[in-house]
Amino acid sequence: MQKISVGLGMTLLVVGNIIAVFSDAIIKTLPAESPTFQFVFMRQLTAVLILLPFCLSANKKHLFAGLKWHAVRGHVWLFGIIFMVFALKALPLATANAIFYAAPLLMLPLAVMIFREQLTKSSIAVAVIGFIGVLIVIQPTDINWAAIFALVVAITLAINNVLIRKLPKHHSIMQTLLLTNLVGMPVGLGLALWENEPWHWAALITAFGSTLFILIYAGICVYVYSKIESSQVASAEYSGLVAAVVVGLFWFGEVPTLGLIIGASLIILPLVWLANVQKNKQRLVKRQLTK
Repeated sequence: MQKISVGLGMTLLVVGNIIAVFSDAIIKTLPAESPTFQFVFMRQLTAVLILLPFCLSANKKHLFAGLKWHAVRGHVWLFGIIFMVFALKALPLATANAIFYAAPLLMLPLAVMIFREQLTKSSIAVAVIGFIGVLIVIQPTDINWAAIFALVVAITLAINNVLIRKLPKHHSIMQTLLLTNLVGMPVGLGLALWENEPWHWAALITAFGSTLFILIYAGICVYVYSKIESSQVASAEYSGLVAAVVVGLFWFGEVPTLGLIIGASLIILPLVWLANVQKNKQRLVKRQLTK
């Protein structure tokens, strides 16, 4: 399977995560009074316009197979983007991203509930430590609704990631992204109309930039994970949190707090350790098979 080096794969993922952070940073530049539902619909619209040419040139046979699961994921994604905008408007960039990174932790219990997966002692320990990290970042003794919104985003990301297994295997990443946005557009438009605000078409440029960056990140992930085993390079994904700290500091003047550093470390470091444990197990299995 390996067609590129581990170093190149990790470098590409680091670049991709930096690009993804700029997608969040662009959202954060939205004026506080800008209509949220309008912007979310514009993101859906720009995503469809960007992806449609690629999908029209590809094999369109059975494009709408498994539409039920695309619809579920599309509306979960819509729900998550709405809360992401709320969270990014109110929270420092690094704080919001630290909570977003709780998604891999939340995937563990979801995989148990939906697919009856068996959790190992290692994964349970990682989930418990990571949850403590999330609590440190959120600081529940001082209720912060923006942090709760960010946690809702992490939950929606985890649900969408777990439900990928329900999608038709013949759909490309471009087709999946297209359908995810397309099926949610009627509800997105309905919410924008219900918001009953004058249309801020200037936000269309912001939506386009944010969407373009996140689609580039998705494309890099597809390329890397199709060329090399994910266990060898997945830890590079967590470079995004470092990028969020740097971008937040220099773009928005946001100085990371000690609580953020400690909490983020409790979220990220156990996940990196778990990835290495799984990688070592795979190596051991391969050695045993080759004997």
